[in-house]
Amino acid sequence: MPLRPLRSHERFRYRAIHNRPQYEWPGGKRLALYIGFNVEHFEFGSGRGARLCPSSEPDVLNHSWREYGNRVGAWRCLELFDTLGLPTGAILNTSLYEHSPELLAALRERGDEFIAHGHTNADSQHDFERETERELIADCHARMSAAGTPPRGWLSPWIAESHHTPDLLAQQGFAYTLNWCHDDQPMPMRTAHGTLWSVPYPQEINDIPMIVGRQMDMPDFCRMIEDQFEEMLRQSATQPLVMGIALHPYLVGQPHRLKHLRQTLTRLAYQGEAWWSTPGRILDHLLALPESRELEAQA
Repeated sequence: MPLRPLRSHERFRYRAIHNRPQYEWPGGKRLALYIGFNVEHFEFGSGRGARLCPSSEPDVLNHSWREYGNRVGAWRCLELFDTLGLPTGAILNTSLYEHSPELLAALRERGDEFIAHGHTNADSQHDFERETERELIADCHARMSAAGTPPRGWLSPWIAESHHTPDLLAQQGFAYTLNWCHDDQPMPMRTAHGTLWSVPYPQEINDIPMIVGRQMDMPDFCRMIEDQFEEMLRQSATQPLVMGIALHPYLVGQPHRLKHLRQTLTRLAYQGEAWWSTPGRILDHLLALPESRELEAQA
């Protein structure tokens, strides 16, 4: 069988991390650290959603378990973030503007960055027709902008994309996506409407795949967070890096898990060697540097 060229996404070229421009984060830091705080709302009686255990529709058990995150877990997490002075990138379904406006008001009052996350995590956009997906992205941007929180970043529900998603995001004016987890630095992507930046988002330092998918206990997940931090801090002596921590309040807001998260975030916060930020602020800092233009030119 003859060897064949493999299909490519054509969004970026390969570029090894050791062969890139050098720069620093604010304060001379080399590791930027952020919390991706996923606040989500789900349709009752149908659609997708993480499950504590199998159940039939109407799925009262799992729906109410996830709803705990909006009613209780998120507020416990915000108390912790306030205590430690930590900002978040708040990754939000637009259905929350009607469902739990008080929670969104609290996030806005804290100064958290609002990041678009589709309308609901009951849906996945991977099989949407192009026009339907375009309308979803445009409507989410318009809804958040009308509320005074225009988003610059996007994370698809379930990190699901069509072949057109990056083009549609750039067309709508989004500056960056969190969907791609191919690097430890913000990197430019080519689209039909110019550059869309990819800011690293964690697929393993993420409570859904670890706690739900791999059935990991919270002490083990927190050990992962600390191991990731320690190793990336060491690596950042060679290159500036970005580390994200993806959290969902219906998981980490449970008291038995929050106890361990509190201990881990306290250790990281008082360590003092990383720049705690949000995805948008990380990208803004890079875009203000001449090195970003070099990266974009070689995308």
